[in-house]
Amino acid sequence: MVGLTIFDWGIFAGYFGILAFSGWYFSRKKVNNTNDYFLGGNDMPIWLVAISVLATAQSAATFLGGPDQGYRADITYLATNIGTIIAAIFVAVFLIPKFYQYKVSTVYELLEVRFGEKAKKQAGIMYLLGRVFSSGARLYMASIAVSMILFSDIIPEHVVMAVFVLTSIGLAYSFFGGIRTVIYSDAIQLLVYVSAAIAVIYYLLTSIPADLGQIIEALDNPIDGSRSKFTLFNFDLDFTSQGVFTIWASFTGFVLMNIAAFGMDQDMTQRVLTCKSAAESSKAMLLSMVLVIPVVLLFLIIGLLLYVFYQRPDLMGLQQMGEITQNFSGEKITIFMYYVLNEMPSGMRGLVTVGITAAALSTLNSGLNSMSSVVIQDLYRPWLEKKGTKKSEGYFVNAGRVGMLLAAIALGGMAILSYYWQRYTDMPLLAFALSVMVFSYSGLLGVYFNALFTKRGNSTSVLVALIAGFVTTLLFQPYVQDSINISWFHIDLAFPYQLCVATFIAFVCCYLGAPRKEEDHTDNISFELESQQ
Repeated sequence: MVGLTIFDWGIFAGYFGILAFSGWYFSRKKVNNTNDYFLGGNDMPIWLVAISVLATAQSAATFLGGPDQGYRADITYLATNIGTIIAAIFVAVFLIPKFYQYKVSTVYELLEVRFGEKAKKQAGIMYLLGRVFSSGARLYMASIAVSMILFSDIIPEHVVMAVFVLTSIGLAYSFFGGIRTVIYSDAIQLLVYVSAAIAVIYYLLTSIPADLGQIIEALDNPIDGSRSKFTLFNFDLDFTSQGVFTIWASFTGFVLMNIAAFGMDQDMTQRVLTCKSAAESSKAMLLSMVLVIPVVLLFLIIGLLLYVFYQRPDLMGLQQMGEITQNFSGEKITIFMYYVLNEMPSGMRGLVTVGITAAALSTLNSGLNSMSSVVIQDLYRPWLEKKGTKKSEGYFVNAGRVGMLLAAIALGGMAILSYYWQRYTDMPLLAFALSVMVFSYSGLLGVYFNALFTKRGNSTSVLVALIAGFVTTLLFQPYVQDSINISWFHIDLAFPYQLCVATFIAFVCCYLGAPRKEEDHTDNISFELESQQ
C-alpha cells in the first residue's frame, strides 16, 4: 500500500482552505430569525436548490458503493431512477403545494393540520430516529474509508478520530449561517466529488492498454458468460435480497422510498422549501432528478472500468491477474477502495480522499440542520408556547445552533455504533445504507397517505402506524430473525419490498383510527376539502 505524499496533503490543504473561506463568505449575511436559519429566507435560486438536493441525495455510499455495483453486476441500479422521477412528480403535485399553503418550517407541521399536534411530534421523533440511523451509517462509511487512506488501518481509535474530524468540519461549516450556508456548501461539495469521479475515470482509461471499442466489447460480453454489463433493466422476478435492483423494485419500493425521501424527510424537503414559491420548489425538485442520472452513471462507469482492469488480463497485456483480496484488517472493502489503497498514485489518492470527504459532508451538513429544525420547530418551540413562555426569534436561532450540536453528537455516536453493527450483516455497503432508511420511512408513508387520500386516522393511530412500520421492517432483518430463532420465520425479502409490506401495514393501522370529533378537527375538514379541489 502506497502512503500519502506531500502532494496529497497539499490537495487536502487546498480543499479545506476553500471550505474555510466559503464557510466564512456565505455566513456573512446576518441571520435574524428561524426562517432565515432553517429556510434561507425563502429566496434561494432554483438551480442552486436543485444542486443541493442532488448533493444531499448522494453520499459516501454512492461514492464507494456505486463503483462496486458496476464491478460486480451491471448498471441496473441506474434504472431505479425511474422510481425517483415518479416520486418527484408525486411530491411536486401532492405535497409541495401543501407545504407552501400552510407555510410550514418542517414537513411534519402538515400532519398537525390533519391529525393534531401530537401527530406532528410523533412523526418528528420518528424522523429523528431514522435520520440518526441513515446519516450515521453514511458517516461511518466515509470515516472508515478516510481511516484506511490516512492512517493505513481501521483500528477503533483511528475510525473514531475520522468520525470526529468529519463531524466537526460539518458542524463548523454550517453552525452560524444555517441552511443558506449548507446549500452553498452542497454545490461546492458536488463539484469536488464529481470532479474526483471524472479524474478517476480518466486515469483508469489511460491505465488500460486497450482502445474504447475493445473495452466496450469486453463489457458487453463478460468473460464468465454472464449478461452484458450494460444491462439497464433487470426483469427477473427475484424478490430476495439478491433482486434489489430489478425493474419491479424500481416501480414499487423505490417509488415509495423516494416519495418518503423527497416529501416526508426533512433532510431533503427542507431544501426545496427554501425556494420562493411552490412552483419554483417543484421545478428545483424535478431538475435535481434529471441531474442525478449522469452523476450516478459516473460512479457506475468507474466500476465497469475496474472490471476490465481486474478481470480482463488479456486487455491489460497480462498472462493472468494477481489475487484480489477485498479485505482490509478484517473489514470487507469495495473494489474501489481496494483500487484506491493499492493502485492509485500520488495526487490521485489525495483527490479521491477529498472526494469521499466532500460526499460525506454534503450529506452530513444537511442532516445537522434538518434535525435541528425538527427539534426546535416541532418539539422545543411548541413546548415553550404551551408553557406560556415567550422567547425572541434570536433565542430560537441560538437554540437551533445548540440543536445542531446535539445532532452532531447523535450522528457521530451512530457512526461509531455502525462500526460494530455491520460486522453482523453481510450486506453490500450501498444496500446497507439504503435499507437503514426503510425503518422510519414505512411508518411515515402510511401516515401521509392517510392524510392525503382518506378522512381516517387520529393522533393515536398515527403513533401505532409509525411503530408498526418500524417493527415490521425490523422483523425482516436477518439478524432479528436469527435471534428469534423460529424455524419458519426466515424471510429473505429485498428491502424495496420490505418497504412495500411495512408501508401497507402502517397505512392500515393509521386508517383504523376514527377521525377526530367534529369540534376538534376544523383544520382536518379544511385539509380534505382543499385536497379535493
